[in-house]
Amino acid sequence: MTKTIKKETIHAAGIDIGIYTTDFKNEFIFLTDIAKYKSIQPSVTIHNWLRERDVVEFLGL
Repeated sequence: MTKTIKKETIHAAGIDIGIYTTDFKNEFIFLTDIAKYKSIQPSVTIHNWLRERDVVEFLGL
């Protein structure tokens, strides 16, 4: 049985955020779409976010 991947879009605070889902249990949200709200260059925003200590500790869990 193959899983179909659905791409949906939600609209929040005037921006479109993409979401991938396969079975409504596992959903993946595009961080770049959220980062576009803060900056014209979302890669810089994500880079700065990943440098924070709390984020690194959370990812280590």
